[in-house]
Amino acid sequence: MDWQGQKLAEQLMQTMLLAFAVAGFMTGYVMKSFQMMILVYAGGAVLTTLVTIPNWPFFNRHPLKWLEPNEAEKHPKPERQQPVSSKKKHSKK
Repeated sequence: MDWQGQKLAEQLMQTMLLAFAVAGFMTGYVMKSFQMMILVYAGGAVLTTLVTIPNWPFFNRHPLKWLEPNEAEKHPKPERQQPVSSKKKHSKK
């Protein structure tokens, strides 16, 4: 999944969960059934999971270009520098 695909999956998840929450509430209110409200929302959560978690092809529309291993060796990682100690020496008087 590419970066844009992750963003799309997040937006789909939020939108679908909100829509199923509203639909569940309305269904439960009209039918005066808490159980029906929970079933509609739970069904929506399962459907949302099936849509957003698998790596579907529409989440990979902008693939990343990775460096080839020989190209990566030409650009070595910078070495870490030791942190500079900033301890102050206190003089005794």
